[in-house]
Amino acid sequence: MFSPKRAGGGIAAALVLLLAAGCANPGVGSDRDDPTKPVTLRFWHGWSATGEVKAIDDSIRRFEELHPNIHVKAIGNVSDETTNQALRAGGEDAPDVVSSFTTNNVGQYCDSGMWTDLDPFMQKTGLDKHKVFPKTLLEYSSYEGKQCALPLLADAYGMYYNKDAFEEAGIARPPRTMSELVRDAKKLTKRTADGGYERVGFMPNFRMYQNSPDRLFAQWGPTYFDGKGKSRLAAEKTVPEFFRTTDALMKAQGGYASLEKFRTTFGDEMSSQNAFLTGKLAMHMDGEWRGLMLDEAKAEFRWGTAPLPVPDDRPETYGRGFLTGTVVGIAHSSRHQNAAWELVKFLTSDTKQVVRFANAIHNVPSTNAALKSPGLDADRSFRTFLDIARNPYSTALPPSTNGGSYLVSLRDFAYNVEAGKVPDLRAGLRALDAQIDADTLQSKS
Repeated sequence: MFSPKRAGGGIAAALVLLLAAGCANPGVGSDRDDPTKPVTLRFWHGWSATGEVKAIDDSIRRFEELHPNIHVKAIGNVSDETTNQALRAGGEDAPDVVSSFTTNNVGQYCDSGMWTDLDPFMQKTGLDKHKVFPKTLLEYSSYEGKQCALPLLADAYGMYYNKDAFEEAGIARPPRTMSELVRDAKKLTKRTADGGYERVGFMPNFRMYQNSPDRLFAQWGPTYFDGKGKSRLAAEKTVPEFFRTTDALMKAQGGYASLEKFRTTFGDEMSSQNAFLTGKLAMHMDGEWRGLMLDEAKAEFRWGTAPLPVPDDRPETYGRGFLTGTVVGIAHSSRHQNAAWELVKFLTSDTKQVVRFANAIHNVPSTNAALKSPGLDADRSFRTFLDIARNPYSTALPPSTNGGSYLVSLRDFAYNVEAGKVPDLRAGLRALDAQIDADTLQSKS
């Protein structure tokens, strides 16, 4: 799952991983082990918060009860960079089972061979991945036909909105189209006497919290790469539409400079001074975890959730959203791959386990059966995100062998666009495509 407190490090970790992946020479493990024999597996994961660690430890305890011959030694709070270094080094202390919060890196995991192909294990044990997992989640856990990872809970992005502010502004429901978003954001924005802000309707600026440009851009359903893996953002007709919309949002609420100045007054995303929690934002893009945090913080206003708006000419896609999540796989260097598969299979495909884990850390379940399970703790606000995860128009980022490098390039480009530093958008996009393609070539050298 994607935990917000790890958001800042995800892209940085992707870049470090990118530098190392090009010369990877993963150790050769074994898929000839007997999974019924006594064995100790090393499982490295990134969860670090007390409740999260307890949830994964409880999951391991349940697995060991079903497989008394397999002992799992779990190590948490491990970054992608650390895992990658260990897999490159190999040896007895390297992990057997690995997980990552950064789906952007799946292309590297598969392409480098450091994470083993799971299709033979699924075929051998009769797990039909197309029946078990939603299509979009399978897509972000594979690369060029190689299923080197499986989804382990998911995150869906939608809108949180302040019902009291909506009532005050005379707005009956959350916006469903981008033009409605611009209109409502303007109505909900409250200025101060000195020209500042008391509240912004919807902050579009890309440096704020979860506002990485790719997440809102998902509402257009863009295609990042062509069939040959080359960047095609300059040819993507939705890119200008996307930037026109964010520009309209900024102009309707006072302009980029004023909004950016107000953004710098926001408290830390994970603190009690979060801008939505303190009433500085009337609408806010965020993931499913935010609802639990609002409840725990005892927000002083009524709030609700809804899908993010969609382009005006695609109203049938309303309900869609951006999806990401945790992926888990087996190290190619593991000499206990059949035993490791038993753990991966349990964590990712056992319906009862997936539901219990999702309930424990308030993430979206990652199997079709778990999404429909009556055991799922699905309050009304959380159901919004379950519906987004099920929506056939919802999208995830395409995996690439250059990991998250193309997203870093897109993000930096978007910073310049919103600040008015890109006079010719098409020319800028052509240069962006060239940069992304060069990074891809570099990652393969």
